[in-house]
Amino acid sequence: MVGFKPAFINEIVKLLKKKKIVAAAILSILAVLIGQVAVTAIKHGLGLRVVGSTEFPLVVLSIFIYTILPLFATFVAIDMFNGEFSSNTMKITLTRPVSRLGVYSAKVATLALFILANLMFVMILSILAGLLFNPSSASLIGIIRVVLAYSATFLPVFVFALLVVLLSNLIRGGLAVFFLSIIVFIGFKFLGIVFSTYSSFFITTMFDWYTLWISETMNGYKIFRQILIMAGSGIMFFTAGYYLFDRKDI
Repeated sequence: MVGFKPAFINEIVKLLKKKKIVAAAILSILAVLIGQVAVTAIKHGLGLRVVGSTEFPLVVLSIFIYTILPLFATFVAIDMFNGEFSSNTMKITLTRPVSRLGVYSAKVATLALFILANLMFVMILSILAGLLFNPSSASLIGIIRVVLAYSATFLPVFVFALLVVLLSNLIRGGLAVFFLSIIVFIGFKFLGIVFSTYSSFFITTMFDWYTLWISETMNGYKIFRQILIMAGSGIMFFTAGYYLFDRKDI
């Protein structure tokens, strides 16, 4: 792919300069701290042990995947496409000796790196908080389950981000893309509840599929089926997004 590596480095540098990264990091730290304060308050106030050290990161993850992570993944995706077209900086990017596929792939790869880095950041923070405030219940198996859960969460969130990328190339206004992404997010959750038989086809209903990976009896067939659905959806969103991106005028 022509020029992918320099385009990828360029996108990472641009992303690191965005205030959204700082905001995402601060909110992630606050989410972990607030969660740990609540758990500690219940433990010392009521004498109840709500979660252990390696269970706390899973509690944080269950909230994080429906709030901060998809929200900031949406912001980053919109900024990469709608933001650059609106500010005319996309013209500078596309006039460089890099193919449009290289630019598009570099942006998507940077978005994937952001999601993965955000997940790993929160995982490390929550593990450290859990070990610091409740070290007696720590175990190697528990930490492995946490790593597995956070790693598995990457795929459905990334596929949802690819859907936002598609919308960003379909609709010109960033604000419209943001609200449409929120509607799609809520709509998929609603449809997943109403049509529970077909919930696997609504990406946001699979945000908690990590529970399949850490349950005592792993359902290999269901995991494989959902991997195929998410991979197929991701390929379609990526391809359709690139088709629209390739035909945009600068």
